Amino acid sequence: MTITQGEQPPSGPAAGPSRGRRSLLAGPRSDRRRDNRSSAMLVSGLLALALGFTALSLPVPYVVESPGPTFNTLGTENGTPVISVTGHETFPAKGNLDLTTVYVDGGPNGPVTVVEAFSAWLSGAKAVYPEELIFPTGVTKEQSQQESAVAMTSSQENAVASALRELGIPFEQKMQIAAVPEGSASAGKVLENDVLVSINGKAATALGVIQSELAAGNGAPVEVVVDRDGSSVTANITPSKTAAGRFILGVMLQYKFKFPFDVKISLDKVGGPSAGMMFALGIVDTVTPGDLTGGKHVAGTGTITPDGAIGPIGGISQKMHGARSGGATLFLAPAANCEDVVGHIPDGLQVVRVENLAEARKAVELAASGADTSALPVCSSN
Repeated sequence: MTITQGEQPPSGPAAGPSRGRRSLLAGPRSDRRRDNRSSAMLVSGLLALALGFTALSLPVPYVVESPGPTFNTLGTENGTPVISVTGHETFPAKGNLDLTTVYVDGGPNGPVTVVEAFSAWLSGAKAVYPEELIFPTGVTKEQSQQESAVAMTSSQENAVASALRELGIPFEQKMQIAAVPEGSASAGKVLENDVLVSINGKAATALGVIQSELAAGNGAPVEVVVDRDGSSVTANITPSKTAAGRFILGVMLQYKFKFPFDVKISLDKVGGPSAGMMFALGIVDTVTPGDLTGGKHVAGTGTITPDGAIGPIGGISQKMHGARSGGATLFLAPAANCEDVVGHIPDGLQVVRVENLAEARKAVELAASGADTSALPVCSSN
């Protein structure tokens, strides 16, 4: 009976294998569902990753400023002296009077990605700004480069004028009308290329003279005399008032100079007006005996006017870092940039605040003498 029951199971075991086959078939169907879910999750993850990378590579409306290279105004660039003078005796100079530069990415110079902007924001040597703060809306790369080149040319001419004035070397300086916008206070009264002779009887050879006379008149009509192709023309102009409360003639002016000798500045691929002060110091050192720097490594930045006033520039934090990386130990900064200087000075760099070329020259000469420079004016948070 035991055996029978033991042998009985032919029908039972048959059912057993049948149930077993169903069980075996059920197992692979569950694995395939898991595989499908895993594949879907993998594809979704890859898509999310791809979208993430795509988002990170998308351009953002920001501009990144980074430290650029420095150029020694007393040295050479591509085998050519940065400053060359003909018609006047020159003197070899040692040391460095470095002009500083900034790389600008974004805007018309090409897109900046989220990653690049965030990385720059984390860097102490870079700065990130909204695009509209740096570039006018719609400006093209070509327009930006042209404007930068014009500013560089103007800064070089102003540098020569300020250097010669600092050295007491006479030269001819005039103010020429570059453009007369339609509808301005001067439209129909003066013309493009007219040379200003006087305003209310005062020689109009500098922008400061014109601004002072307009301010003193408080909006009253002024008598302007211009030279037009050799003929004297007099015009009575009622200045207009800007939103800032200043009175203007409503013309675009440019300086025209006639120097007693030629100064050529050779520096490719660098634009803008901020090298004016360092060009002026380089010219002073080139045409005077001795060594202005005493072999020291000096760098700086700042616009300059023909009368030697030093004006503010952009990217000064990046320029200080670039100067220090280039080996400078003394940096000349425009007084108007002091707010951006404080808290951003790299280790090993002494920053001196200057307002005009005479102060900048004095600072360099003091450093060259080996004397204590700690008494020189500095930027403060007060």
